[in-house]
Amino acid sequence: MQRFIKQTSSSSGRLIRICGDDKMVNITDVKQILQFAIDAEIKVFLDGGWGVDALLGYQSRAHNDIDIFVEKNDYQNFIEIMKANGFYEIKMEYTTLNHTVWEDLKNRIIDLHCFEYTDEGEILYDGDCFPVETFSGKGRIEKIEVSCIEPYSQVMFHLGYEFDENDAHDVKLLCETFHIEIPNKYR
Repeated sequence: MQRFIKQTSSSSGRLIRICGDDKMVNITDVKQILQFAIDAEIKVFLDGGWGVDALLGYQSRAHNDIDIFVEKNDYQNFIEIMKANGFYEIKMEYTTLNHTVWEDLKNRIIDLHCFEYTDEGEILYDGDCFPVETFSGKGRIEKIEVSCIEPYSQVMFHLGYEFDENDAHDVKLLCETFHIEIPNKYR
């Protein structure tokens, strides 16, 4: 099945997906996708907008996808679970071996990221190392407790590219809620 996604490139070179309202991942979808991992005893870490909302403990805006990090040891198993539940891979200009995009017939999109832990205990993702504390965030999607990228790292990961209104929304809420100084570019 071919899906139509308008892609545009910002001045920073970052690809931006523009999806219509029918291309959203709602809270019921998120709970179902998380349940796939829970049932298979696969630990996942939320990133992106749903990661922010998990930290906040409520849905603060609409989301066109869900960003999930899965450890390399569980990555292929999680992919098989997604396939068994109707998801198929869609190739995007930015996909890599460690970053794939999945969609189902309900137009739900999963941005899936594969990482591994180094011998030193750091997180290795796409050639870059991050402190293990990056994944120390704890949040909730309604009654489901989730692990996610912690607030300060979420804010720092929003730097270095041209941001949109969702990024500004997320950064401001994180900074207000967790008493983090708002970066100059978001003021």
